[in-house]
Amino acid sequence: MNKQDLVAVVAEAGDISKAKAGEVVDAIFAAVEETLKTNGGEVRLVGFGTFSTSKRKAGKGRNPRTGEEIKIPASTTVRFKAGKALKDAVN
Repeated sequence: MNKQDLVAVVAEAGDISKAKAGEVVDAIFAAVEETLKTNGGEVRLVGFGTFSTSKRKAGKGRNPRTGEEIKIPASTTVRFKAGKALKDAVN
């Protein structure tokens, strides 16, 4: 499923136009993104899962083509942990 498929499902389930459903989906994504950007926030959707941020330390790696050692900078990554209801629905 891609974003357009999601918009179509939301439009049908909410009995709204696809344009309005697209705005809703975009607003949800923007809210999740903004929360995660500010102070390493966390978004908990009970029954679905939790989005959170995690820090990665700087490290060293190797270029597989040349074998040359490279520095990998520290970064922040997004994590998702599925909730129990989602796990149960999938299994």
